[in-house]
Amino acid sequence: MTATTDQATKRVLLAAPRGYCAGVDRAVVTVEKALDLYGAPVYVRKEIVHNKHVVTTLEKRGAIFVEETDEVPEGATVIFSAHGVAPVVHEEAKALGLKTIDATCPLVTKVHREAVRFASDDYDILLIGHEGHEEVVGTAGEAPEHITLVDGPDDVDNVTVRDPDKVVWLSQTTLSVDETMETVRRLREKFPQLQDPPSDDICYATQNRQLAVKHMAPDCDLMIVVGSRNSSNSVRLVEVALEHGSKAGHLVDYAEEIDETWLDGVRTVGVTSGASVPEILVRGVLDYLSSRGFEDVRPVVAAEESLMFSLPNEIRRDLKAAGLSDKMRHDGSFAEAGSLH
Repeated sequence: MTATTDQATKRVLLAAPRGYCAGVDRAVVTVEKALDLYGAPVYVRKEIVHNKHVVTTLEKRGAIFVEETDEVPEGATVIFSAHGVAPVVHEEAKALGLKTIDATCPLVTKVHREAVRFASDDYDILLIGHEGHEEVVGTAGEAPEHITLVDGPDDVDNVTVRDPDKVVWLSQTTLSVDETMETVRRLREKFPQLQDPPSDDICYATQNRQLAVKHMAPDCDLMIVVGSRNSSNSVRLVEVALEHGSKAGHLVDYAEEIDETWLDGVRTVGVTSGASVPEILVRGVLDYLSSRGFEDVRPVVAAEESLMFSLPNEIRRDLKAAGLSDKMRHDGSFAEAGSLH
């Protein structure tokens, strides 16, 4: 095979949609606007979103990330992350006299409200999710006496309830759709009267990104997912790729983490990114691949997304009072190196 022919066989399948979802965009812009409005430092409880680049960039601008509320100086401003917090965290912040801005994704807030409603009706709530994940901790905190965590299909055998006729399932928003449905199937075998949530808990962005990967995977020798290792939805994308036919799959934060040996014998590389990843990082991966002969980039469009959320009420009020814009932005402008948008 000639070098020219070899070059022509190399291609990239680029997933669409990928990267920032509406909830992540809202959370990141909330921290940026708070820094503009109040000046540094602004405290953020936990990582605002699970992405190393985003957190590092915001730290350089003056955001201080803490693990617990009591690490925030009395009277300071603290932002709650996109993953949500339990009611006890709001109570702790109030006791410390903190100014709070709640950047919880509205789709996570929806699950919180479902938990409160079903608990008030005295249901046992089976929360499908990963133990220790911040979103799960926050949701479980809404009704701890009513919620039992179910960590995947293999955990179903361990589940017990008070009344099998009064049980409902909810889920973490960033799970594998297929694995969650398998967990629900097994739960329903055990509890035939199991009720579904009023609407799908796995968020639209998680589903769309997994759908694009499912379309691409059978044609991929290698799937590169841009995202951090503590990002549940990014980790799931690698798993989905391997489950649906990709010969190999890897998670990277930056293009520099790609091992060149991964490309040995590879003709088709799939590229996507988790829902908390700015597009600039995907561009870095595409540039890396292009420099190694993968110049033919073909989009794989699984869905169109246009959803945007307004900023939290607390900061919108202060921005308007200061005469500053409270408008949101889509991620997608990646001309400025290091930009989060």
